[in-house]
Amino acid sequence: MGKTVKIVEYYLQELFTEFGLDLSKEQMIVLKELNVQDGLNQNELASLAFRDKSSMARLLSKMERKNYIRREQSKEDKRINLVYLTEKGRVVYKQTRPVLKKLIKTMEQNITKSEKKQLIQILKKVQFNFTQEKASL
Repeated sequence: MGKTVKIVEYYLQELFTEFGLDLSKEQMIVLKELNVQDGLNQNELASLAFRDKSSMARLLSKMERKNYIRREQSKEDKRINLVYLTEKGRVVYKQTRPVLKKLIKTMEQNITKSEKKQLIQILKKVQFNFTQEKASL
């Protein structure tokens, strides 16, 4: 699984470059999550992206410099930063759609619907095992 993840990540980064996008996989995940629900706080984003708080803060700083996102202090709790997509961030996110379609098309070549369904079931079981393990700690 680890080798496959590395290959997919490398291919995705190559596609971003090919499509002229100054973006990483992690940045794309943040753009996707904010596209679904704008105004998430940094901790929520860290959890959704499976990152720790400090690495998420660094990632968001980089995205802020690129003008993909903006952070605002919460009016209810000054310790919390809410993260919003900028117009440029929305445009960049929309530009990832053809990249992801090409990635998925490449991944699914020579795989039957039955094999795909079986793979999804197995991966869900693996994910469930880890969530159960985490819950028991």
